[in-house]
Amino acid sequence: MLTNLLIVLPIFALIFAGWVARKAGALGPNATREVNRLVVYLALPALLFDIMANAKPAEIWQPGFIAAFTLGCAVIFGGTLWWRMAKGRHLADAAIDALNASYANTGFVGFPLILSLMGDTGMGPTLIATILTVCVLFALAIVLIEGGLQSETRRRDIALKTFLSLSKNPLLVAPVLGALVMISGLPLPAPVHAFLKLLGGAASPCALIALGLFLAGTQAGKASGRLSTAGILVGLKLVAQPVVTWVIAGPVLQLPAIATHTAVLLAALPTGTGPFMLAEFYNREASLTGRVVLASTVLSVVTISMLLAVSGTGV
Repeated sequence: MLTNLLIVLPIFALIFAGWVARKAGALGPNATREVNRLVVYLALPALLFDIMANAKPAEIWQPGFIAAFTLGCAVIFGGTLWWRMAKGRHLADAAIDALNASYANTGFVGFPLILSLMGDTGMGPTLIATILTVCVLFALAIVLIEGGLQSETRRRDIALKTFLSLSKNPLLVAPVLGALVMISGLPLPAPVHAFLKLLGGAASPCALIALGLFLAGTQAGKASGRLSTAGILVGLKLVAQPVVTWVIAGPVLQLPAIATHTAVLLAALPTGTGPFMLAEFYNREASLTGRVVLASTVLSVVTISMLLAVSGTGV
């Protein structure tokens, strides 16, 4: 548990830094949105492009692991989307809720956790999980949000406007361009790679600081009505997703034990900041998402420790 705590401690520190900056008046009420726009338009696209451009096809082609992790995400995402829409939730909000329940923090928590438990052998699967989560799952949520926000009644108009919005979205364009670079086999020039590392490195800390800024400006009274929903979403992320992933990886696909453990551990990670960035960027209900990110991160120290105890390892 101490290992897990030390890994997530910087996350809490960055959120707290944003909270203090807002409460102390160092950053004003508009800072949350502006910092988040920095992440959405600059830092995160650089990170997504860098991940895709520098991935090795042989390294990321692990069909069994891809199937297990993807299906685990898909079941939770699809089930949550159906549940929230059945409750009368707008498609855009339901998509963000579904992302809350299935978007694992593979980048900020996954890499250091897997590295500490498995060493370099776990870096390949973690990269795969990051690409599937940050690029594929994230892109699907954006498509649903953009589609849900269009107001035209004709399907052709909705499809055209959605396509135009998606084609200008840097969070979708960046990984596509990165994938083209990966397929071409051409290495990135050293200055370009250094630039992407510097800019992309700002994505996670800035997103966490933006979360702290947002939480500092949220009134406690507004939060009470959403606690039960937040609790369900946290339970889906920390308990249901790893259980579903284990069923698919183990009994169904019968993957090797190490691949199964890795897939389950990555599925058990807390909710990343991606859903919060989208909720804030699209002016949806960010308070629910902020609580899910914070609560799942705190509780994951316990749930991941329990998972490691049950598996009897460090995976």
